[in-house]
Amino acid sequence: MNSDYVSLSSMSDIKKRFDRILSIYIYLQTKRVVTAADLSTQFQVSVRTIYRDVQSLLQAGVPVYGEAGAGYSIMPEYRLPAIPFTREEALSFLAAEKLVGQYTDKQLSHNFTTAISKMKALLRYSEKQHLEDANAQVLVHGMEHVFNQELPDGLSVLIESIVSKRCVHLRYQKPDSSTPDDRIIEPVGVFIEGRFWYVMAYCQLRQDYRQFRMDRMHYIRLTTDSHSQVHQNLAFYLEKKNPSPKITVIIRVDHAIARFLNWDRLHYGFTHEVVLDGEVEMHFQTDNVEEQFARWFMMFGDQARIIEPPQLKLRIRKLLEDNLKKLDQESA
Repeated sequence: MNSDYVSLSSMSDIKKRFDRILSIYIYLQTKRVVTAADLSTQFQVSVRTIYRDVQSLLQAGVPVYGEAGAGYSIMPEYRLPAIPFTREEALSFLAAEKLVGQYTDKQLSHNFTTAISKMKALLRYSEKQHLEDANAQVLVHGMEHVFNQELPDGLSVLIESIVSKRCVHLRYQKPDSSTPDDRIIEPVGVFIEGRFWYVMAYCQLRQDYRQFRMDRMHYIRLTTDSHSQVHQNLAFYLEKKNPSPKITVIIRVDHAIARFLNWDRLHYGFTHEVVLDGEVEMHFQTDNVEEQFARWFMMFGDQARIIEPPQLKLRIRKLLEDNLKKLDQESA
C-alpha cells in the first residue's frame, strides 16, 4: 500500500513538473525577454527550480538562450505546433469577449472579437459547440456611458499613443466647465478607477501630469509629434497622485447587506473587516470622506452605522437635511 502511494505521488509530481515546463515554454513565447525571478514569481517555485526547468527545455531541443543581465528568450522563428485548448480555456473566451464588449470602446472591442475569432478557429468541434450552447446563457450588464459615444476608438488611440510614444490632441470637458478645452497630452497609461476609464498623461498646457476621464473626452486624434520627454511607468504616477493624508473610517453594516458591498467597497479604500454579532465592521482609509465616501454610504445608510470619524456623521446629516428641504419645497 505504501509503495503504491509513493508511486502515485511521484506520478503526480512528474505531471505537475511537465505542466509547469510546458507553461514556461508558452510564457516565454509571449514575451521578448523574461528573467528567472519573473518566472519564479509567475509559477511560485524557487529560482533554482526555474533553472532546472529551463535546462529541461534545452535538453528537449527548445532553443532558449539567455541574455547576460537580462533574462531568457526563445529564438523568434522557433514554433511548436499549436497546443489544443482545454474545455475550460475555450469557455473562458466567451466570458472574456462579453466583458471586453461591455467595458471597452467599440474599436477595441471589435479588435478583440476579431482576435478571439482567430483563436476559436483552432478549437475542436466539441469546444466550438460548447461555446455556441453557452453563448446565450452568459450576459454582462454594465453601466452606460463609461465611454463618450462620440469616441468609438478613444481607448485604441490612447494605447497606440503609449506604444508609439506619440502625442494626442483631445478636446476635454472638466466637471466645472460648460465647454471643452483643447489639450495636447503625452499618454503614460490607461486604468480603471471606480467606475470609469482614465488616462494618465503629461499635459503640455499645464506642464505637469494629469489624469483625464475618458467619458469627458469629446474629440481625440493621434498626432505625428513624438513625446517631448521620457516618462516613468504608470504605477509611478498613480502612487504620487494622492499625496493628501488618509482618514480612517469605520462603519458597521447589517449582515443582511454586507456581502453586497464586497465589490464597491474596494473603490473607497477598504482595508479589512471584523465580523460581529449581527453586523460587519468595515475599516477604510480614504482621502475623500465628505464627498465620495459620504454619498456612497447614503446608498445603504439605513442599514449601517458610522463609528468614526465625526465629520462623516456631520456630512451625512447635512446631505440629508438638504435633501429634506428640497422635498418640502417640492411638496409645498
